Amino acid sequence: MSSISLQRTLAVGSLTYAATLWGLVWYPYRLLGEAGVGGIASSFFTYATPLLLMGWLHGRVLREARGHWLWLAALGIAAGWTNLAYVLAVLEGEVVRVLLLFYLSPLWTVLFSRLLLHEKLNRAGWAVMALAAGGALAMLWQPGEWPLPASRAEWLGLSAGVMFAANNVISRHLQGVAEGAKAVSVWVGVALLTVIGLTLKPAELGFIAQASPVTWLLLAGVGIAIGSMTYAVQYGLARVPANQAIVIFLFELVVAAVASYFLSDERMGGQEWAGAVMIITASLFSGHMENDPAKERPHV
Repeated sequence: MSSISLQRTLAVGSLTYAATLWGLVWYPYRLLGEAGVGGIASSFFTYATPLLLMGWLHGRVLREARGHWLWLAALGIAAGWTNLAYVLAVLEGEVVRVLLLFYLSPLWTVLFSRLLLHEKLNRAGWAVMALAAGGALAMLWQPGEWPLPASRAEWLGLSAGVMFAANNVISRHLQGVAEGAKAVSVWVGVALLTVIGLTLKPAELGFIAQASPVTWLLLAGVGIAIGSMTYAVQYGLARVPANQAIVIFLFELVVAAVASYFLSDERMGGQEWAGAVMIITASLFSGHMENDPAKERPHV
């Protein structure tokens, strides 16, 4: 196997690994919630853990990327909200419904790619957008009501998907910046947003006084898993096109659906399944949303 093929295989494997963990990580967060640790507090400690353990290792690459600090800050904000909103959403809502709203991200990828990367849609791209929007309408439609998310958890899942699309596009824009610098930006972004959240809701830190060693071990374990996922995602996104990465990330839906069935006894009705099929199909075809630049170049 050539080095390029090996790198691509490792990149796809890294994204699949991250998708698998993301499809499972909601459960330990719910266990932490049952132990009295709120979503903002658990997000702070689980992202502060890799930042403290591994952030210092990337001081050199951060200095080398000083010309990109503004974009790294934007990446941190986008990824920070993605991760925090995801945790809060799966703590409050039905896991699979939250993830389906999250995976409307091809719609938002179109917008951000147009604004930041000046990419244009082809006919297939417009069809993908219509299919994703139709899936959302099918899933959310209720007689006599606007087809909008019905709870705070669903709004959080939707907003996490918007920021996930921004995160992918910004990461693509930062091609050539070391994965370590991007990973630190993600951890710092979540840490800063959760510090703001804890300032507004200081009661979430009340668990510290009575937290058991098991709770602290679970926080540390989730933090280490989060660190490995961040590395895996940044490694994969640097080597796999963002639209293809979205398809690989769909494996998270499969893992989450199976896990929620056995761990929380959640079920989806026919309407949700119809919307799910449309959204998943849209994501599967999201790799064909833009024209191939190579085909657009005039022959000389």
